[in-house]
Parts: sequence; C-alpha cells; structure tokens
Amino acid sequence: MIRSMTAFASGERAGPDGTLGCEVRAVNHRFLEVGVRLPEELRALEPAIRERVAARSSRGKIDVALRLRAPEAGEALAVDEALVERLGALALALDAKFPTLRTDFVSLLQFPGVLAGRGADPQALQAAALSLLDEVLDGFVAAREREGAALAAAIAERAQGIERIAADVRGMLPAIRAGQRQKLEARLAELPHPADPGRVEQELVLWLQKLDVDEELDRLGSHVAELRRVLAADAPVGRRLDFLLQEFNREANTLGSKSVDARTSAASVELKVLIDQVREQAQNIE
Repeated sequence: MIRSMTAFASGERAGPDGTLGCEVRAVNHRFLEVGVRLPEELRALEPAIRERVAARSSRGKIDVALRLRAPEAGEALAVDEALVERLGALALALDAKFPTLRTDFVSLLQFPGVLAGRGADPQALQAAALSLLDEVLDGFVAAREREGAALAAAIAERAQGIERIAADVRGMLPAIRAGQRQKLEARLAELPHPADPGRVEQELVLWLQKLDVDEELDRLGSHVAELRRVLAADAPVGRRLDFLLQEFNREANTLGSKSVDARTSAASVELKVLIDQVREQAQNIE
C-alpha cells in the first residue's frame, strides 16, 4: 500500500507513575532519519524506540517525543507499618521509666523510615512507554496510508491523462506525415529543375524517420503500465517512482524535440505538466 512520508499521531496513557504522552510526526526526507526526545526516566529506551520506528518506516524525517507527567494527586506515600509497630512496642516498654514522655502522631510520622515516597518501577514504566509507542505508531502508519491512498489516486488520474495524450498524438501521426510530404513535394515543384524522383523519395523517407515518435509513444505506454504496477505494490516505492519519472520526462522531451506540428508541440507541453504534477505527489511518498 502506498504511504505518505508526512503524518502525525499522538496518545496518552495514565498509570500509577504518572501520565505518559507520546507524539510521532514526520516530514519528507530522502532517507530515514529518526529524532528522539525522552524524559530522564526513559532515557534507556532510545535504542529500542529507534528500532521500533525503523521497523515501521523506510523514509522520512521522523520525530518521536515521550513525556511523563507526575500524578495529579501528588506523590503517593507508603507507611512502614512494621516499623510503626516496633516503635509502639518500644514506647510502651519505656513508659514506666519516662512517665512524662509523650509522642504525638505528627512526630511519629517524622521518624526516619516511617513514611516513604513510593518510587516509580523503572521496568513497569519502560514497558508502559513502549506499549504506548506501539499504539501511537499504529495510528501514525494508518495516517500515512490514508494520505498515501489520496496521493496514489491523484497520480493514477494523471497517468490516465498521459495515456490519453499519447493516444491522441498517435492518432495525429498519419495526417502529420501526409502534410509533411505535401509540403516537401510543393517545395520541390518550385525548383527550376526537376529533381530525381528516386532521390526525392529516399530523402523524404529519411526525413520522416527522424520525425518518427512511435518508439517514444510505445515507451510512454510501458511507463504508464509500470506506474500502475508500482502504485499497486505492497512496499515502499518512492525511490522507484523517482527513477520512473525521469524516464517519463525523457520521452516527453524527445517528443517535443521531434515535433514539426503545433499539435504535437502542445501535446509535449501537456505531458510535461502532468509529469511534473506526478513528481510533486511522488516526493511525498515513502
């Protein structure tokens, strides 16, 4: 399926360690270039992220950004209940010796080790981040495919136009050749001395051969067929399209250089316009 190189996708996922956010965006590029922005907690994931993106994309400048937002309710706190029980037992044991000693609840919580912030689980956090990335990459690839389908439809429409122009030129050729023969014969008739009919016929054949564009029209037809085959391929085809469009342009240029009629000259210009439009679309294809 044809894929565009430009796309954007994003997603969020809330968890015990906070809210993970992920964005993937891409623009045109000749090769694959991946940029990664990560919070410190996820820095170790950079190689895995690059590997996942490369497995899903072959061209484009792709930027991946992951962010981590702390839980809105603040950091969760854990109480060391075993330590509290030991402190309570110690307080009862010392009560007879220190009858005036009193410990309030706040003071107890301030004792080292009673309260502790629940630290993030690095492995769970990384697993959640990679899972979110895979989900966002699914949306990213789907966006590329949707835009790619629109590009393929636009290119297919112009391929029909190229095919139509080639057929029109082929239909004009017999009349153009007959007109050129008549012009040459009229000029020869104006000469003061009659020319050798055999030599005239030979020169006429050579001249018409130089103006023959049947081969160029045949190649245009082959290129259109190849273009349709490429558009139906289930693989990245951007570079293949770049090469194929060079061949299209070569045939259009040759058709123009051989033209001796305003109609074929106009056809050559129309072909170049359509080919240039296809090139603009193809530059966005992976």
